[in-house]
Amino acid sequence: MPIVRAAAPAAPAAPVDLEAIELRVLHLPLVSPFTTSFGTETVREVIIVRARTAGGDGWGEIVTQHAPLYSSEYTRGAWDVAERFLVPALLEAGTLAPEQVAGVLEPFVGHRMVKAGLELAVLDAALRAEGRPLGEYLGATAPRVPSGVSVGIQRDAAALVDAVGGYLDQGYVRIKIKIKPGRDIADTAAVRDAFGAIPLQVDANSAYTLADAATLAELDRFDLLLIEQPLQEDDIVDHATLAARLRTPICLDESIVSAKAAADALALRAASIINIKAGRVGGYLEAVRIHDLCREAGMPVWCGGMLETGIGRAANAALAALPGFTLPGDISASDRFYTRDIVTEPIVLEDGHVRVPTGPGIGVEIDPVALEDATVDRVELRR
Repeated sequence: MPIVRAAAPAAPAAPVDLEAIELRVLHLPLVSPFTTSFGTETVREVIIVRARTAGGDGWGEIVTQHAPLYSSEYTRGAWDVAERFLVPALLEAGTLAPEQVAGVLEPFVGHRMVKAGLELAVLDAALRAEGRPLGEYLGATAPRVPSGVSVGIQRDAAALVDAVGGYLDQGYVRIKIKIKPGRDIADTAAVRDAFGAIPLQVDANSAYTLADAATLAELDRFDLLLIEQPLQEDDIVDHATLAARLRTPICLDESIVSAKAAADALALRAASIINIKAGRVGGYLEAVRIHDLCREAGMPVWCGGMLETGIGRAANAALAALPGFTLPGDISASDRFYTRDIVTEPIVLEDGHVRVPTGPGIGVEIDPVALEDATVDRVELRR
């Protein structure tokens, strides 16, 4: 089994002197409802982090949702643990490098999405002060990354085909459709019949059990890139059993919460592809560890999305430009979800790809008016 190694950026970032950290809850209306097996979102509730340092500000994003449906983490829980424990711990540390953030926060169990957002804000501040792009720091090797799109469960199969057709017309190079029991075989067949041999995958978001193996095996006939997270996140052993029964590759998402979890999945042969989400695993440095582990094992990875604003979307593009990301990720354009993003230059689609920002830090600037208009709660904690 491959050894889990510490992340090794091209060069560590210089320490920053943290003066304050601001948290904001935003409500961003979605372009259209987004439905998965967990439910339907019409407004994206998200927490934005601003790290104020002597050398300038940095920005991060805590990708929790309003309710603990996708994850045990949710907005108000994230807000509470950040305000009462995690932010005070970082402010007490005072001067620290981004590589030290995880260690400072390690005594507090769980809350990986909160830790990831705080780490990104400190990392952005440090890299902006140096004039160094996040992609260069992480080890990106590509100037742009192929863009896939995640399509929620629609009213019926005909509506799904219409939605997929619209995204293909926009230039997305890979389609992912959400499935759940009763909305799986027929929906997948409709898309495959309508569009032929497009790169296509399905995402179950843990909606099935091993008792549904026969139904999932029916998906083999559609020549899918992968089936993403068919079983519950703690069912790694059952995923290994299922993987042995299917021809379609199993991809793990919610099950991969750390490099240790990825190593376990590799050892058990529970998946042949892994979806890496920086928020889910606790930060971009842990995401790089998982990338390195999988690359050494010859396992493909891709970068998933959590309906990020331009902050997280830009950071994800930098991550997905690492050499082990060989499958298109869910790094769609800002207008896939939002009519008004909170960055001055929203992420756009160019010939089916998204460019990796080259500016300092995450490489995007915040639109202060859009940020203020979307803010529904705010707090700032100072040293």
